[in-house]
Amino acid sequence: QVQLVESGGGLVQAGGSLRLSCAASGRTFGIYSMGWFRQAPGKEREFVAAISWSGDSTSYGDSVKGRFTISRDNAKNTVYLQMNSLKPEDTAVFYCAADRYGRRWPTTRVRDFASWGQGTQVTVSS
Repeated sequence: QVQLVESGGGLVQAGGSLRLSCAASGRTFGIYSMGWFRQAPGKEREFVAAISWSGDSTSYGDSVKGRFTISRDNAKNTVYLQMNSLKPEDTAVFYCAADRYGRRWPTTRVRDFASWGQGTQVTVSS
């Protein structure tokens, strides 16, 4: 398993952009598919985006397609989430996660992931 630390959250106006980062510990980062999820108050954790361990494949939730981009840098043990055209309904705590077994794809469900970060708050004002 890996340990994950998210950063980059904050307050932004609608239409603005943020880039989240997730730094992973451990030398095996490159075998894990990675995902971003979000959870708003009173709602279930929602899939946002995922990227395969090699970075060749990506998947997005319907609500963020065309606005968010996931990427990774295996040399830096980091996964990113570029968020553009932000909307108030994007307000949530964003979590990154590493898949449960490694070298699995597609991984888009909460149960596909075993290691989670502590989360970073994203607030979009109207």
